Amino acid sequence: MTASWRFSALADRHRALGSNLEDWGGMGTAWTYDKDQTEEYMAIRTNAGFMDVSGLHKVHLVGPHAAHVIDRATTRNPEKIKPGRSSYATMLNDEGKFIDDCVIYRMGPNSWMVVHGTGGGHEQLTMAATGREVDVRFDDNLHDISLQGPKAVDFLEEQGVPGIREQVYFSHQHTTLFDKPVTISRTGYTGERGYEIFCRGQDAPHIWDTLVEKGAPKGIIPTRFTTLDLLRAESYLLFFPYDNSEMYPFEDEKGGDTLWELGLDFTVSPGKTGFRGAEEHYRLKGKERFKIYGVKLEGEEPAEEGAPLMKDGKQVGVVTIGMYSPLNEWNVGIARMPVDCAVDGTQMSVKNSGGEIKCVAHSMPFHDPDKKRRTAKG
Repeated sequence: MTASWRFSALADRHRALGSNLEDWGGMGTAWTYDKDQTEEYMAIRTNAGFMDVSGLHKVHLVGPHAAHVIDRATTRNPEKIKPGRSSYATMLNDEGKFIDDCVIYRMGPNSWMVVHGTGGGHEQLTMAATGREVDVRFDDNLHDISLQGPKAVDFLEEQGVPGIREQVYFSHQHTTLFDKPVTISRTGYTGERGYEIFCRGQDAPHIWDTLVEKGAPKGIIPTRFTTLDLLRAESYLLFFPYDNSEMYPFEDEKGGDTLWELGLDFTVSPGKTGFRGAEEHYRLKGKERFKIYGVKLEGEEPAEEGAPLMKDGKQVGVVTIGMYSPLNEWNVGIARMPVDCAVDGTQMSVKNSGGEIKCVAHSMPFHDPDKKRRTAKG
């Protein structure tokens, strides 16, 4: 933890579980625990588990021009987002290339919260806010505990959270949990039905400890941050910069990927113009230099992070993340590959350090392709 300048109130809990608190976005984050990671993966896929994702950046925008700032900075039309609802969005630079993703929460008529990752989201928002009647405030006291899995809704209902079973995907409510004020959002990064619990830093230890206490008899357990890698690989959830050209640069041009290449063009509201990079975004349609696509490997040895993707004896791409699922009995990964290879059934191989493994291109997501689990009602 060398570069951290942000601190989770849950740091001691992570250390007690064996974490060295690796840096992520300036915050010491639990990349490792001294326990079986497969158990954590299985808990979230079949029951529920919870993790500290407070390293996400939380930015409040309040004022009559707040919607204009979001309209300029992101690919979504904020006026389509009702109070109490949220939307997944992306942000681009002037060249129409991806620089960050985010979830936009509408808290009230002129009140918003944007939660983004480690890209240029905060800079983008503050740039768009220049000269506007809006307050932009970075909030590191607000912690985020993510409770994910098919049994998460049952657990929260048992704790007396009102209307939790009727709360729809990408909505949020202000309520209390374990007698502490929280905002519970039906969002997450696992491909499962899940909830993010936003709470004050001073309340985070109490909420975490109570989750541990009340969850243990039900098999609901704390999970490390990097268990998300196992979940996202089979759920087609990208993680900047680990799937991007910032990590895997082009040989003959500077970094930066288009939404068309990443498969994130759905984040642009239909017909929207005027956001940063819009003209270049539309111009670059059909000019993809590569595609993000899935691979399905033989056997049970997962693709190593950054493993070369081979075809006819030549490297054609790279696998950005891989995993083997003992639950689903598949060996899958996310890869950057040529457009003509991004077709189901294209035969290739993955060059791990221990040798090559045959694979085929496969559309994503592998897990819950119709997204029925994360959007389930009732």
